[in-house]
Amino acid sequence: MYSYCCFLVFLFNICLCEDIINNKRFPSDFIFSVGTSAYQIEGGWNEDGKSPSIWDTTVHSNPAFIEDSSNGDIACDSYHKIEEDVAIIKELGVTHYRFSIAWTRILPNGIGEVNEAGVAHYKKLIKELKNNGISPFVTIFHWDIPQVLQDMGGILNSSFVSWYSDYARECFNRFGDDVGYWITFNEPQQICTGGYGSGVFAPAVKSEGLLEYLCAYQVVKAHAKAWHIYDSEFRSKQNGKISIALDTLAFVPASSSPSDKEAANRMLHFTLGLYANPIFLGDYPYVIKARIAARSAAEGRNRSRLPEFTQDEIDYIRGTHDFFGLNAYSAFVIEAIEDPPVQNPPSTWQDQGVNIYIPSHWEGTAQYHFVVVPWTIRPLLNWIKNTYNNPGIIITENGYPSKGDKDDRREYYIRGYLSYIRDAMIEDDVSVLGYSVWSLMDNFEWTLGYTLKYGLFNVDFSSANRTRTIRPSGEFYKKVIQTRCLVENCVE
Repeated sequence: MYSYCCFLVFLFNICLCEDIINNKRFPSDFIFSVGTSAYQIEGGWNEDGKSPSIWDTTVHSNPAFIEDSSNGDIACDSYHKIEEDVAIIKELGVTHYRFSIAWTRILPNGIGEVNEAGVAHYKKLIKELKNNGISPFVTIFHWDIPQVLQDMGGILNSSFVSWYSDYARECFNRFGDDVGYWITFNEPQQICTGGYGSGVFAPAVKSEGLLEYLCAYQVVKAHAKAWHIYDSEFRSKQNGKISIALDTLAFVPASSSPSDKEAANRMLHFTLGLYANPIFLGDYPYVIKARIAARSAAEGRNRSRLPEFTQDEIDYIRGTHDFFGLNAYSAFVIEAIEDPPVQNPPSTWQDQGVNIYIPSHWEGTAQYHFVVVPWTIRPLLNWIKNTYNNPGIIITENGYPSKGDKDDRREYYIRGYLSYIRDAMIEDDVSVLGYSVWSLMDNFEWTLGYTLKYGLFNVDFSSANRTRTIRPSGEFYKKVIQTRCLVENCVE
């Protein structure tokens, strides 16, 4: 029997004390999925008309950008292994497979002429999935914008919304008859904060508190336009669902004090609400608008560093969702502090104005600042329920990082998260529709290269064949899906 430590989550007034693994069966229509993304697994980086993405150019021009100086040129070689990949997906028994389409394969010039070889590749993958009883769950954009568009300013260009929506329309037109679930953007916080704030991700622009907010503004508008295109042009024929996959850590208040609770709530708004609020409620969270506007004025600026939506944009963006896609992995403790002094250049940390730390007794992992705290998913789900009017939630990513062949804690991690998700569904009436493990197999983990393993299947990257071998955690997930149960004897 598995149990977890007792912790009073002050922000949500939920006490989690020695909770045992939930023994209630998951609903028969619950989505069990597994995920990957194009750049991380496909390889074939310059084959069949594909153009370079920002990740191709970044890792080729600066190998040191990646921890092990590797790249995604071959990765798992999935571009040449459709049948093999679908076979291991089928082995797990998942209902859905979440993967992304490479913009650079469909529109090598970013816009304009379609590359039919790229279309054929994804049509073949989708057909193979459906022939094996697996439903495609497709991400339109997973970080890999064409370099040709980046050369024109990328996401920050005022034309990006049109570029992206034309690409999305092409995806709906070419693949939508066979796709039931769409994700417009995967983890825009990482795209914008990593790509245009800290600069730790491609395109490696460092502009905290400035361009990262412009990026967020652009992504939200592009998402909304793609949603409206699907809704008005394709939904009646294809009957699919479309939303966005947002990521956040769970944030636990350091104490029961009102200031710590407010600080934790503020952090959720900065990481999740910056994107979710405009889509689910309309406009940015008030706390974000107020803090950035006040600090911008104190810096001597004549307007806020956070671009403002017009009322027409607010109305257009509000309601552009069919479910709430959530990527959730880990947590921090949040402590209130005195408001940081105004400085130039600004920073996101100054805008947030909190202290972040990880308690020493929380179990760590092979990844820096990644801890094993499954109990934190339940209050996070409740926060989403209470903040966004109880939307249907799909956990679009959740997984465990390890090094080498270590796999024993991955099962513990997945079981724990699924248990607290089931608790939230039953005891808190949170509408969770599905869960997707990251990832199907070991892959190129962005700036960490191949140093970390997230896969339910091991990939032998020293082999030209990139041999896939199921791990014990994969066998565990397979059994969970078969029984829809986390313990030996479930009840309905």
